[in-house]
Amino acid sequence: MKRLVSLKVNGNQIEDVVSDNQLLIDLLREQLGLTGAKKGCDGGECGACTVLVNGRPRLSCITLAASVEGASIETIEGQARNGVLSALQRAFHENLGAQCGFCTPGMIMTAEGLLRENSDPNEDQIKEALGGNLCRCTGYVKIIRSVQVAAEAVQ
Repeated sequence: MKRLVSLKVNGNQIEDVVSDNQLLIDLLREQLGLTGAKKGCDGGECGACTVLVNGRPRLSCITLAASVEGASIETIEGQARNGVLSALQRAFHENLGAQCGFCTPGMIMTAEGLLRENSDPNEDQIKEALGGNLCRCTGYVKIIRSVQVAAEAVQ
């Protein structure tokens, strides 16, 4: 079956038709053209597809689009404002937190959710928050440092 869903995506109200078994990542990527969230493992294990749903990190590859009816969805595309990178985006760029970049949108969205709940996380809290986000290129040192720098910048 199909249904009409109404969502706010990156601040814009949208209505679109989705099937009952359609995943949020497919709605975002295929219907809305928002390709920042990546299809990594396709099973909720790598975090590359992370978006914010009502301000909290959610794996879009295991979230049914119909289940977020009425929610506010934020993707990496919505983080920059008027062409200016967010504090996290800037920190990842300046501190080399992104290597190949595939995991970066999910890392940033997860870190954004953390910083909204805890504006001054310690290293262990950052590691715990990012525990579901896998990076195949780094040892996470520059990623963690990027989150720390962003936290310092917004205080």
